[in-house]
Amino acid sequence: MNYQYILQRLVLAVVVILGVTFAVFLIVQLVPGDPARVVLGVQANEENIAAMRERMGLNRPFFEQYFTWLGNAIQGDFGTSLITSQSVSEQISDRLGPTLELAFASLFIGLMIAFPLGIISAMYPRTPIDLLASFISQVGVSIPDFWMGILLILLFSLTLGWLPPSGYTPIQEDFGDWLSHLILPAMTAGLISGAIQTRFIRSAMLEVLSENYIRTAYAKGLKRLTVIRRHALRNALITIVTIIGLQMTALFSAVVVVEIVFTWPGLGELSLEAVLDRDYPLLQGTVLTLAVLVTLINLVIDLMYFFLDPRIERT
Repeated sequence: MNYQYILQRLVLAVVVILGVTFAVFLIVQLVPGDPARVVLGVQANEENIAAMRERMGLNRPFFEQYFTWLGNAIQGDFGTSLITSQSVSEQISDRLGPTLELAFASLFIGLMIAFPLGIISAMYPRTPIDLLASFISQVGVSIPDFWMGILLILLFSLTLGWLPPSGYTPIQEDFGDWLSHLILPAMTAGLISGAIQTRFIRSAMLEVLSENYIRTAYAKGLKRLTVIRRHALRNALITIVTIIGLQMTALFSAVVVVEIVFTWPGLGELSLEAVLDRDYPLLQGTVLTLAVLVTLINLVIDLMYFFLDPRIERT
């Protein structure tokens, strides 16, 4: 096993995360507003505001503030919320689980749609099945997340009354209630993700099915499903894994909107609250957490390349 390749990817991931921490800290610093004034309120006088800025360390040089914040963040301490005075780390910890539940459920739904549609479309190109799959994919890609969510609420909640339109129940309290609340938001993000993945999986499979070794497999008398399973799908995995990785990172952006539509108590909803309240420590913590999740997903995808195809150049 080439441990040097794995070490390089780990080092690169650390460098990317450090770069993200700097970008997050810098951008939040550039956001208009004064954290001291947020804490004390608009009625506070300038003397009290100046004292609060001194207490919060806002008068120190930028890099001194950054490295202090970075050192605390590495230890899992993102500071204290300016609005609630609660630990930012605890708030993120409470919201991280629901976001991961929604993201992975959405990915699962997307894959359950994309794999059969994409593979069948590639097996029967330019047929009614292929045209139907392409139409479904195009419709899914064209509908925004929030609009898809509203349509699903109108259909399954307000019209049919099958599922709750919003809310959340922890899985450990009531699995059935948790699942019923999860279905609609997961379908919202999953249907759109599945539509996008269908197009890429179809393209990847079409490219592989046109190769000479596939024709040779057919010439040997192998059945179509055997050729698809043993040869085509296996050789298309690199492209498919890339697509899944990209969609997984995109889902963390999509679930921010979905969480707001369905009042799902995840990091997306928490980020919106931080922006509206100008809660800078909370905003820094949530954005950094999402960025680290995306970086870790990309790292996993890089390592999967290594195990799926050892011939890939390790640079």
